[in-house]
Amino acid sequence: MIYLNAFLFAGFVCLICELILDNTKLTPGHITSSVTVVGAILSYFGIYDKIVKLFGAGATVLISNFGHMLYQSGLSGYYESGILGLFSKLLCSSGIAIVSVVVFSFVFTLLFKAKD
Repeated sequence: MIYLNAFLFAGFVCLICELILDNTKLTPGHITSSVTVVGAILSYFGIYDKIVKLFGAGATVLISNFGHMLYQSGLSGYYESGILGLFSKLLCSSGIAIVSVVVFSFVFTLLFKAKD
């Protein structure tokens, strides 16, 4: 049941984003940024943690989780070191995701040729 919940939640979020993409003039970059901000806002109100508990990996693989991680990292840094901690800890928990995207993108560009 947990796999079904994760699949349905992630699919629902993707469906909403696809409908926005098809029916508006927003670009994928606009939608990606918006979903990241929505994840941070939901994290601010404490809703995203409940979503993760309910849907598990279905909520943690989405780009909205990046906004959640940024918010949580910044908040913990602020509590530890004040305003400077906010900036110094901002990418601590999401740094592995950023590095892995860069490394995998580099590897795939070496392995595959892009279509023109």
